[in-house]
Amino acid sequence: MARSKIVDESEVIRWFEEERTYPWMQAQYLEKYGIETTIPMWSAFRRRRGLDRRNLRADDLIPWKVKDEHRHLYPALMLRAEGRRRAQEQAKADGKTPKATISDRDAKRLASWKRMLEADGLVVHYDPDTEDGFFYVPREEHDAELIRKPKSTTGNKARD
Repeated sequence: MARSKIVDESEVIRWFEEERTYPWMQAQYLEKYGIETTIPMWSAFRRRRGLDRRNLRADDLIPWKVKDEHRHLYPALMLRAEGRRRAQEQAKADGKTPKATISDRDAKRLASWKRMLEADGLVVHYDPDTEDGFFYVPREEHDAELIRKPKSTTGNKARD
């Protein structure tokens, strides 16, 4: 059985509570303990200890289990950006520091993308069984603001 590289679990849990980044943790461990770590190692530690996710999951905007080859396509990137924008706005409204933020550059790209969808009367549709994955389809009455909701949500629970 492999021995854990974690020297002090309470220290690492504190880092998660302080919202330290995985690269920061990697650098800290290398400097402090001379131990090389990987981002997946830190993510696995978080998951095993039941700690909150580091990133935002916008299941209402991406209700599908997205295949790896489709994860970085523009519609997926924009839907995740919208999720961060909404979370940032909600945190500000609640008087909290946002966990998720959106850069000015991404905010401009997102606004432009949403204007295009609105002007052309389109929403995003996802079909995992196709090469392209994401499609822009004409908006129908039952569609959500930005997406065509699937008949059943598959989500991405496997990645929690």
